[in-house]
Amino acid sequence: MKELSEYNSGMTEHEFFSFLYDKIISREITTFSKLRELVTPVLKDKWTHPVIMRAFTLLKSLNWGFFSNICPNTHKTLWKELVIQDKDFPEAGDLKKTLQISNLYVAMLDIHGYTKFCMESRKNLSMMHNLDWAIENEVRRISTLCGAISQRERGDEMVVVAASATDALMVTLCIIDYFGKTEVVNDPAISTKRTGNAEALPVFKITGGITGGNTQSPLIITERGNLAGFLLNSGARLQTRANELSPKESRVMIAKQVMMNYEKENTAAQTKCVLAQTDSIYFLDTGHIEFKGVMIPTCEVIFDKNERYKEKFAGEMTSLFGSTRDNLWEQKIFQDLTDLLVKVAQSMPKFNITPKQPIQGMQTITNESYIQLCRLALKAYSKDEDYYLAVEYLRNLVEISVAVPSFDRLILDYLEGITEKYSLILNAFEELIDKEIEDKAAQIFHGNYFKTWLAAKNGANVYNKLLAIGRKSKDISKKKNLWLGLLSQKKEQMEFTLYSGKK
Repeated sequence: MKELSEYNSGMTEHEFFSFLYDKIISREITTFSKLRELVTPVLKDKWTHPVIMRAFTLLKSLNWGFFSNICPNTHKTLWKELVIQDKDFPEAGDLKKTLQISNLYVAMLDIHGYTKFCMESRKNLSMMHNLDWAIENEVRRISTLCGAISQRERGDEMVVVAASATDALMVTLCIIDYFGKTEVVNDPAISTKRTGNAEALPVFKITGGITGGNTQSPLIITERGNLAGFLLNSGARLQTRANELSPKESRVMIAKQVMMNYEKENTAAQTKCVLAQTDSIYFLDTGHIEFKGVMIPTCEVIFDKNERYKEKFAGEMTSLFGSTRDNLWEQKIFQDLTDLLVKVAQSMPKFNITPKQPIQGMQTITNESYIQLCRLALKAYSKDEDYYLAVEYLRNLVEISVAVPSFDRLILDYLEGITEKYSLILNAFEELIDKEIEDKAAQIFHGNYFKTWLAAKNGANVYNKLLAIGRKSKDISKKKNLWLGLLSQKKEQMEFTLYSGKK
């Protein structure tokens, strides 16, 4: 460029940097490629190279936004994925703007109780400053040690970008270790022990959502280096789902692709991360959730040793997810649901609760009596064709499950949703079968019962009780056909998926 060639005559390092500084601050130059074009006339002078790199550092801090702290020494893999590297300046380059690559992952993290802590600490500002310092500095330090990059968003929210599924899981669990004072990762190379004033902070729980590893989910980097796109949004929805399922404890939900890529990355013994070496985590299939018309297969990352019992009913969960996805309402969904509930009660910690009213004559409910109710429900549905009683048992199981503090929220969501769908069919079923009772009353009720039936039409309470008797009668033909026919007719209404996010 002529302007620089003229300015270059007898130019000092300070003058050269001032020239570049003005171009960058005025936003005449916003990319390294433009900077490189500008300085082409002086590239032959080696003394200019350190000045150019100083200018690049300034350019990066002003224009790379989320990625302003990234560099090839601390973020080697991310640098390769995110930066179009310059051939003459390997530590400089241009940030890619749209990324549709498989080796990119986004973790969205949220701190439980942040607002409450701020309210309680408003008279002790030093504690608020300690938490603020930890979020700003310690999260960045831990992210860098894990080869990832992080940024704070809106108070207690954190966004982390990593170049592998392993790095994304490592950084998420390390942050959980730091705030929760736990030792899930326990990697000597990544310290999660609090130091200084941060030691005085209470334990905080974290929920997280991780997506990535799929070329169909682009991450867009704006002109100012901010993040946008489906990958970011779906990570936020998974974090929201984790928060819904676990409002008080730490929980991490991930897209299933993240789990698959993590397992690929840790296949060889010599490349296994510390999590894989110590078998510190387990992936529990949690079915599909819908987000903006897209079905996302998901998993929960089980990292608390006290929750590893969930492994025991993983197979039953997968069966239920499959039967609900395939709309198998006639028999399989009910069977799979009760099988899952039995296995959950057998596997989970012992409980003993006293319902407000006795349930099926039971004053207290334990794991064993819960299992008994599940088996009675299946018998009523499959063997006795007593759909009223079967659905009533499901309602009982919902009531009990809600009252059990440690009952898995995801399974409760499925239990409640499926019970609601069967109740919908039951209402239509009652209308059809009650009409047949009217038509066959003389056959169903004998002697005084028939006289009472006729008289009872004027009294709703007695009439409804007799209807209940009539519904159980063997003289009612094809009850099963009626039930299955309704399930078939109303298949669209019976579709069941868990939705996360705004409608």
